[in-house]
Amino acid sequence: MTDKPKASAAQRRSAARFAAIQALYQAELSQLSAIDIVREYSDFRLDGDGGRDLDVSNEDLIDPDRGFFADLVQGVAARMIDIDALIDGALEKGWTTKRLETVLRSILRAGTYELMAREDVPMRVVITEYVDAAHSFFDENEPKLVNAVLDRIGKNLRPGEAGQN
Repeated sequence: MTDKPKASAAQRRSAARFAAIQALYQAELSQLSAIDIVREYSDFRLDGDGGRDLDVSNEDLIDPDRGFFADLVQGVAARMIDIDALIDGALEKGWTTKRLETVLRSILRAGTYELMAREDVPMRVVITEYVDAAHSFFDENEPKLVNAVLDRIGKNLRPGEAGQN
């Protein structure tokens, strides 16, 4: 196996966000705890010794920021009620988090958590990262929804930062 390419901190965080979306999706479908999901990803899905069982095409993937990944997954699990309430409040009337497709729900939950708890990451960066992630899974409408919902939540949670846009 060859060494992974050197990645910037921003690239490693982007990879962690993408892995967190997948882990949150898996957690919801499997009913595993956040701690178990983080452990499974660390042992078998992210780089490292456990990753040797993965398809060799993963060699060139960026090694995610593991601490950031764990914070996203465990943070969403710990604050799910508050996160879903914020998402519900930002959705169009008649829509709730429960009505959303599971991957879309995972994207919005991770993005909302990051807006809530990771003030070290600028609001615009959070929104852009999750809109980009949505483009990896969906066509036009879902990324627009992610943009609109996270923008509403961001303006609510970070009004000073939102005023700078």
